[in-house]
Amino acid sequence: MKSDFLELAKSRYSVRKFKQEPVPQECIDKILEAARIAPTGCNNQPQRITVVKSKEALAKLYECTRCHFNAPLIFIISFDKDECWHRPYDGKLSGDIDASIVTTHMMLEAWELGIGSCWVMHYRPEELKKAFNIPDNVETTALLVMGYPDEDSVPGPGHEGSKPLDAFVKVE
Repeated sequence: MKSDFLELAKSRYSVRKFKQEPVPQECIDKILEAARIAPTGCNNQPQRITVVKSKEALAKLYECTRCHFNAPLIFIISFDKDECWHRPYDGKLSGDIDASIVTTHMMLEAWELGIGSCWVMHYRPEELKKAFNIPDNVETTALLVMGYPDEDSVPGPGHEGSKPLDAFVKVE
């Protein structure tokens, strides 16, 4: 049975309060499969994902950002600059775009599984790279904090504040 994508997308919100319940490996595997099948520039798949779930690894990551919300599972989303598609006209790399598409796929798959997430860009990249031995050719794009939403978790005040289509769509 096919789910209603717009309903799924509209219901998803940034979860900032999580239960301290581990996410089962079978769910992590499905979320990672969503990352694997995400479209990337020329299907080069430059994404690199670090799964952070042990207490020791989470403690290291918590030192790199205050926006961890005590999530029991965090993905470090990165891309390998050497594997990105390069636009030939100006050399623009597809990496941040590819990593963003991958992250979106992961968020939506997680929500389908009843797992909340929050996309975090507020972290110290150099500290993160050092803490997790991320090589120089790999650039971090986001942290994707995840877990089961706490009973008190609610969408933020801006969740329903989408602009009307005519504010950003131009038809010619």
